Amino acid sequence: MSMAGNSSTSWPAAPTSVSPPPAADRRAGRWRRNLTFDKISLFVVFLGLPLALYITFVVSPLIQAVSYSFTDWSGFTADFKPVGLANYVKILSDDTFQKAMYNNALLAVVVPLIIIVLSLALATLVTVGGASSGQIRGIKGAGFYRVISFFPYAMPAIITGIMWNLIFDPSSGLVNGILTGLGFSNFKSFPWLGNIRTAMPTMMFVIVWGFVGFYMVLFIAAIKGIPAEIFEAARIDGAGRFRTAISITVPLIRENVQTAYIYLGIMAIDAFVYAQALNPQGGPNNSTLTMSQELLTTAFNKGQFGVACAMGVVMGLMTVLFAAVVFTVNRVSGGKDRITLA
Repeated sequence: MSMAGNSSTSWPAAPTSVSPPPAADRRAGRWRRNLTFDKISLFVVFLGLPLALYITFVVSPLIQAVSYSFTDWSGFTADFKPVGLANYVKILSDDTFQKAMYNNALLAVVVPLIIIVLSLALATLVTVGGASSGQIRGIKGAGFYRVISFFPYAMPAIITGIMWNLIFDPSSGLVNGILTGLGFSNFKSFPWLGNIRTAMPTMMFVIVWGFVGFYMVLFIAAIKGIPAEIFEAARIDGAGRFRTAISITVPLIRENVQTAYIYLGIMAIDAFVYAQALNPQGGPNNSTLTMSQELLTTAFNKGQFGVACAMGVVMGLMTVLFAAVVFTVNRVSGGKDRITLA
């Protein structure tokens, strides 16, 4: 009997074309294969942990402060209600806070400018201000001046403020003692920090004294990074020290100057430690009062934490505005590409 009718012939299936996985899937596969325990632990320790700490201790309190600034929170109770922009209207129409804003704005304009100019001048003397012939070098004893100038910054700001408060003391201060000894009898009991005309300049002097040395060292490091051949070429072209400093040194370290200016502006918009050490009550007619001092008084003496948070938000906005102005001026005025001896 033939079995042909019942048998069936199975043919191999025709090969089907398999399309390659998309590029995104291939990248994802390689990424998953490259995720080893060492890499994951590295990300967690050096990225995840700092980010978590930053969010916990910086971003979260900032958001809370902004939210509290729209409430009447007293700081010592759990009950508070929204008040909208009432706190901002209150502080911006308050004469005392307006005076504090003006003082901080004045500090932010004057103090960084003086510190930057003095620091650049001293850094230039220490690095390239030596003999006008031979090897490019600084003045004699540059290393000694570099070390000595850094001492004021090494002192805590509160110690600096207390020390100068004693030096400017009207009755037993060193300044009045020296001036009186030189024959200036008008300064026998002169209140440097108690006179409306001298209180703010005196505080500015103390802040400048405390920061010039640090930024001088910062600019010295930046100037040391400029090739000596550039200064030698400028010398051959007949450029003097001042011309070299303005046309070569400053443009080449412009980014360092910008960074220093922003940090100094942030310090000046705060200036709490120096102001509190020199004049805890804000000086005569609030001539040295800062926003941070008024914030402290409003929060803890008056129990108006909502208003104090609004003051903090204003301080933060002033800081951002200051940084934006510095960046804009630096961008508009040019940078390293604008080096010329013409």
